[in-house]
Amino acid sequence: MRAAKGRVDKVLLFTAVLIALLGVFFVHSATWDWQNDGHGLDSLVIKQAVWVLIGLVFLVVVARMDYLRILNYAYILYVLNLAALVFLLLFGGERYGARRWITLGSVSLQPSEFIKITVILVLAVFLGERRERIGTLKNYISSVILIMPAVILIFLQPDLGTAFVLIPILFAILFVCGAKVKYVLWNIAMGLVSLPFFWAFLKDYQKNRLMVFMNPNLDPLGAGYTIIQSKIAVGSGGMFGKGWLCGSQSYLKFLPERHTDFIFSVIGEEWGFVGAIALVGLYAIIIMRGVRMASKSTDIQGKAIAVGIVTLISFQVFVNIAMTTGFMPVVGLPLPAISYGGSNTIVTLIGVGILLSISRRIE
Repeated sequence: MRAAKGRVDKVLLFTAVLIALLGVFFVHSATWDWQNDGHGLDSLVIKQAVWVLIGLVFLVVVARMDYLRILNYAYILYVLNLAALVFLLLFGGERYGARRWITLGSVSLQPSEFIKITVILVLAVFLGERRERIGTLKNYISSVILIMPAVILIFLQPDLGTAFVLIPILFAILFVCGAKVKYVLWNIAMGLVSLPFFWAFLKDYQKNRLMVFMNPNLDPLGAGYTIIQSKIAVGSGGMFGKGWLCGSQSYLKFLPERHTDFIFSVIGEEWGFVGAIALVGLYAIIIMRGVRMASKSTDIQGKAIAVGIVTLISFQVFVNIAMTTGFMPVVGLPLPAISYGGSNTIVTLIGVGILLSISRRIE
């Protein structure tokens, strides 16, 4: 079950571990109880630390495996993941107006997070089996059809952000595997044309988020409230920030979801532009190492997986930061391995583990 040869990419490993540990640090900061002077560790911090530990165990296990062996289980994992999504829609309990979590005692898992990885794996296998005919329209359409059940099931939860992130993953993998650009452009054009159709299926709160995107002041105490407070937090951080545990927007509880989707706002307020750029720089290292692996991988499946994981991480980082700074509508995508959440953290670290497995074949 071990990778064929070579050493792991130590730069990638160190960077991923550092980001995960910073995630615990920032969750602690975002959940600091100002009213009680911050005495005692918040239970969310302890949970996040446990999730990071579990994620790092998965990272090590996956990194020591041959990723080509992992692909033998891609279809099974994908079908099981789809079954979990169907189960959620039929029997899942509703939380925050959505059915996204499977609760096992005190633990909640989000199958839509894990489908991000299984989609990458199943596309790598599917296209690898058709490497001689990838450029045909038939295989392009077949690839789109393959992941549409996942997109539709997640959209129905509803989880617009996660459904949205699967699309660039598909296009990136198809492109690197040799699909014709005209097919991708045609698909994008069709998607834009169908936007009015999808509008009819959006929940009211999703429509409100899109409507206040250009002007949050249209509903400053409702749909526009969070983005207004987020922009205030980021802007007030200035160049070097207010300092750790000194952000008024988070500690006076003006900023909702400050430990999850809007944790970047807390980072910007406390650590300023310099701290925010430093974090982006860490993500950039992971992305560059992943691109390097994709370019050096000698098999199409390795290329597809590396590109898929790089797209997953980079797209989520871009959308989350753009969302918290007001450059994109709020779609609910977490900051990988930084935002509070076990499923998000574990999936990100599993993705890095697969990249490390690929690195052992190219070093």
